[in-house]
Parts: sequence; structure tokens; C-alpha cells
Amino acid sequence: MVRRMAVKRKPCPPLGQRLRCASFREAGSKKRLVKRPETTQTNFQMNSSIRIKLSIMMFLQFFVWGAWFTTLGLSLASNGLSDIIGAAFQAVPIAAMIAPLFLGLISDRFFNCEKTMGVLHIIGGVLLFSAPSLIANGQGGALSWIIMIHMLCYMPTLALSNTVAFTNIDDRNKFPALRVWGTIGWIVAGLIVGGLGMSSSPKIFTLGAVSGIVLGVFCFFMPKTPPPGKGKPVNLSTILMLDAFKMLCNVPFLIFIICSAMICVPLAYYFAYTSVYLPQIGFQAPASTMALGQVSEIFFMLLVPFFFRKLGVKIMILIGMLAWVARYALFAVGAPDQVVWMIMLGVVLHGICYDFFFVTGFMYTDKRAPKEVRSQAQALLVFFTQGVGMFFGYKIAGAKFEAVKESSNALAGAIETPVFGFWESFGKMLLTEKPSVDGSLIQDAMVNWKTFWMFPCMMALAVAVLFAVAFWDKVKQEDAPVEQSE
Repeated sequence: MVRRMAVKRKPCPPLGQRLRCASFREAGSKKRLVKRPETTQTNFQMNSSIRIKLSIMMFLQFFVWGAWFTTLGLSLASNGLSDIIGAAFQAVPIAAMIAPLFLGLISDRFFNCEKTMGVLHIIGGVLLFSAPSLIANGQGGALSWIIMIHMLCYMPTLALSNTVAFTNIDDRNKFPALRVWGTIGWIVAGLIVGGLGMSSSPKIFTLGAVSGIVLGVFCFFMPKTPPPGKGKPVNLSTILMLDAFKMLCNVPFLIFIICSAMICVPLAYYFAYTSVYLPQIGFQAPASTMALGQVSEIFFMLLVPFFFRKLGVKIMILIGMLAWVARYALFAVGAPDQVVWMIMLGVVLHGICYDFFFVTGFMYTDKRAPKEVRSQAQALLVFFTQGVGMFFGYKIAGAKFEAVKESSNALAGAIETPVFGFWESFGKMLLTEKPSVDGSLIQDAMVNWKTFWMFPCMMALAVAVLFAVAFWDKVKQEDAPVEQSE
């Protein structure tokens, strides 16, 4: 006989108490349901605020540079300082070579990224305020040093702004949507400079100074971003990119780096002297006209991932190199008769020139580099392209401009600077009025300009042929990165 064990049950509470408990549970459930949407909305507002701040940061980051850099050559030439155009532009690659040392030794270890950015932009902005007076007094040597020190402050902020962005977004795929605001900032800077008739004026430095100080102050309101290398020992092999230099033992990557540095020599011609060349063709708002190149850059940047998958690295980079050949051929052939559509097409080709070469190059470097040295590899590519290649490019372009300088200065002096309203400038970026000058000034200058542009055209073609013959990378997209040789 099995005995059943008695189970002691709790007495059932009275009906009123049960109803009160049920009502409390229901009320608690309703409270929880009400709070969840509020929390979600608060998080959304915080994310939206950060996204807006990061977008403004990127916009101003490239607005500061684009405000004075686009027509620097024209401003110097129009104010009797054409002799220092090459030296002024050489400050950019020198700063690009020194910036990695500053980032590795100081900003990556000791100070918050946003605060470092703020201090550097304020110092750089204050320095630019002195540029107009130096130009007025003909102090070209002092101006070159001011530009050099300003770029030493500015160049590290390019990497710092990326660090601030990547640290404060939850998905790296959102970065391109932020970075595109930098291109928009450069475009807007060009449109404002052209629209206000400042393309040849020293006031471009004042605009850069004001925007730099505004960005510097704004950086102190950015989200806190601790230095990525805080507490880590100083590693000279990392700072000097020694691990990345070992990748040069891989022949395809070595050919890629050599050709990338060499193609930046003709690249320097465009940045330094296009703004000097355009007014002599008849473009009256050169800064606005050159902004069309950045507009095309946005369009082609969206196409890079598609073509990268379809065409591969070699064909993409070759297209970029050949676009430089086509650009300078158009500039040269269109010079004698001042063929406007050729010059305009050469400007608009900037999207293919830049995106198919530089963006593809960054993607290829990221694919080929081992994970632990990818940041070093990217810094190595910038060192050889924006640093070494552009340095020699500006130096060679400055030397070649000596043959053009006399006729170019004479023609520029005979052309009256146009005056027009801001909104009128948007039409001026597409339309031209050929200079009405007596004598053979135009003919002499255009013959010299044709010779000037043919040199970078031929050099870009030579580099493209070298790259086509020597570069053979059989590693597929899904293969592992190249191993470093000891």
C-alpha cells in the first residue's frame, strides 16, 4: 500500500487581494511597455547627434584646406610671387612625411584625439591670418615657412579626424557616408571662393584661417576619443613603419609602390598650376570650375567597389593612370586655340584620375597587408605618394614653369580681373570669355603652356606602360595577405 505524502499548500488569498496583485502586475507591465520606447528614442537622438557632429567635422576638415589650396598658385602668380609656387606647394608633401612621426610619438599616446585636433587647427588658423600681409609686402620666403608650419599642424588632423570618426560609430560601413561630407566641404569652399571673386586674392588665406579656428573650437565639443596608443610603450618599428617596409620584399607590391610614387610627379602639375592656367584660357571663376572635378569624384567613388570586383586591381589603376595621360593631353592640345571643352573635360576627369588610382590603391594595400600592419601599410603608401612623389613633383613642376613664367605673367597682367555676383559665378564655372589682349601675348603663352603640359602627359604614359608590363599580382581577392619576408 503506497502512502501519499501530504503536500502543504499555501492558503488561497482572498479575492480582493488577488485582484489587487493582478492590477499591480498589469500596471508594472504597462510601465515597462511605456519606458522602452523612451529609451530607444533617447539612444536614437544620441546617435543622431554624434552623426551630425562627425559630418560637420568632416565638412570643415576639408573646407579649411580647399579654401586656400585650390587656387594657391593663381593667388601667388597674381600678386607677383610666382617664383615661390613650387616651394609653397612642397610644404604639403614635407608635412605628409613628418606627420606619421608626430602621430606615433605624441597624439597616439598622450592626448585625446579631439583635443589634439582642436589645438592644431587653432594654431594653424592663427598662422594663416598672417599670409595676406606677407603677400602684400612681397615676403615670399616667410610665406613659404608659414604655409609649411600650417601644414605641419594640418596634416596630422587628417588621420585624427578618421580616428575620431571610427571610434564613435557603431559600424565601419557608415564611414563613407561621413567621409563624403569632406569632399562636399572641398566643393563648397571652391564655390565660395569662386563666387566671391577671391580666386586670385590673398583673402583665400583669411577664409582658411577663420574656418580653421571655427573647426578647432568645434573639436572641443566632439565626443571624447582617448588616444589609441595610451599606455603602450613607444615602438620605433611601428613609428618608422619598419614592419610595413618589409612588404617591399614582395615584387608586385614593390612595383605598385614605385609606380604610385612616380605617377604623383605629374599629379603635382595639376594641383600647382591648373588654377594659373584656367584664367588664361578664359575661365573667370577658376575655383568654382575646379570644384567640378570634386563633383565627379563623388560620382566615380560610388562606382569604385563595382569596378573593383569586375576589373581587378591592375586594370583599375591603369585606367586611373591613363586618365592622367588624357587630362594633360587635353590641356596641351587645347592650349594653342584655347579649346574650352578640352580644358573642361580635363578638369572633370579628376574623378577617374583620383578615385580609380588612389581609392583603388588604398583598397589593394589593405588587401595585401597582414592584419597587424595594415595601418602602417596605409601610412607607407601615403608617405610615398603624398610625400615623396608629390615633393619631387612640385619641385620638377616648379623648374619646368620657369620656361612659362615670363609669358604667363605677362598675359595674366594684361587680363582684367572680372567682377561678378555670387550667384552669377555658378554660370561662370561653365562659360568662358577669351581674353582680349593686343599683340602676341596669348599666342606666346599658349605655346609655352602646351610644352609645359606635354611633359607630365608623357611621364604619366611612361609610368602607365611600366605598370602594365611589370605589375602582375596573381593573388585573388579571397586569398590571404602577403607574408612578410624576414
